[in-house]
Amino acid sequence: MRQKEDFTAQRWKSLRRKMAEAGADALLVTHLPDVRWLCGFTGSNAALAVLPKRAVLFTDGRYTVQARQETRGARVAIAKQSALKEACALLADHARHAAFDPQHTTVADLGLMRSAVQPKIRRGFFVPLQSPLVSTLRMVKDAAELARMERAAKLGCSLYQEIVRRMRSGMTEIALAAELEFLARGMGAEGMSFKTIVASGARSALPHGRATTAQLPRKGFVTLDFGVILNGYCSDMTRTVHMGRASREERAAYDAVLQAQQAAVDAVRPGAACGDVDEAARSVLRKAGLARYFTHSTGHGVGLEIHEQPRLAARQQARLEPGMVITIEPGVYLPGKFGIRIEDMVAVTPSGGRVLTQVAKDWMEMEAGEGRTRAKR
Repeated sequence: MRQKEDFTAQRWKSLRRKMAEAGADALLVTHLPDVRWLCGFTGSNAALAVLPKRAVLFTDGRYTVQARQETRGARVAIAKQSALKEACALLADHARHAAFDPQHTTVADLGLMRSAVQPKIRRGFFVPLQSPLVSTLRMVKDAAELARMERAAKLGCSLYQEIVRRMRSGMTEIALAAELEFLARGMGAEGMSFKTIVASGARSALPHGRATTAQLPRKGFVTLDFGVILNGYCSDMTRTVHMGRASREERAAYDAVLQAQQAAVDAVRPGAACGDVDEAARSVLRKAGLARYFTHSTGHGVGLEIHEQPRLAARQQARLEPGMVITIEPGVYLPGKFGIRIEDMVAVTPSGGRVLTQVAKDWMEMEAGEGRTRAKR
């Protein structure tokens, strides 16, 4: 518990320094991953009122025991009515202005916030942040977070190794996704990071093809994109395998995506611009004549949420820092034919990038045989 308290204290210190730099007298935090990162509370209803010298977490009666067990660095207050309104009322009593993150505040919430303060100060009391404070701090993971994410990534790798042994032509995408998710729970996952993607045959050309009743083909690609949640932190990985004998075009496209993915991984280092990492992948596909089929960004941050900052895309000038965890996931998608994506989680280190999803991504061809399949690399 001592280690947890140390990390929590450092997070509060960093936040208050950012608040001072932003000229924020006080801060209202309502985005649940931000709340969890700051004080440890994992409930579904929370409003965190942050002042220069103290903080108060407001929640409801369902979490009376849980909030007091989990919360660090803030006093717990059980709201009699609305946690959000009571947090705003406290801020109005102790600050001239309160900053909030407009990226996570709805119009309805803003109306409720304003209704909680006296009319004479209502106008202008709540000030939207020009850039997020907590989510910006969350981009760089501390040692405890990195350890949790590495465990989540290893669990994802174990799942992949098991599920490819169970794949067979004729089973439905939904059945494969269900088996993977059942295995994940059995191996200790709290849940999936997002809806599992299984896209096979011509459907593999859909970058986010959700699992359907389509059957895995005797010949064709199968893309598996999934992640697990472990101790609150997400993993994310994609592998694409081929059922049956592949064509020369399919094999060449796979090799190009693999080379593009490795080029982007090699480009990860402190100080690298996110746009340059994206270009490292895109340039390989350009030389292979496939760049027009790469229709999304190269990657994104991951942590308590599956999609966090930074974004690795064309012309993105944000710089990588040690402690960031990002995905590298180029792909090509030829409509009506096939699609391929290869994705790893990569931790930015002082000397470069360290791949967390350490499981084979070289060519895998699944050969049919007597009611089962076997992998041929």
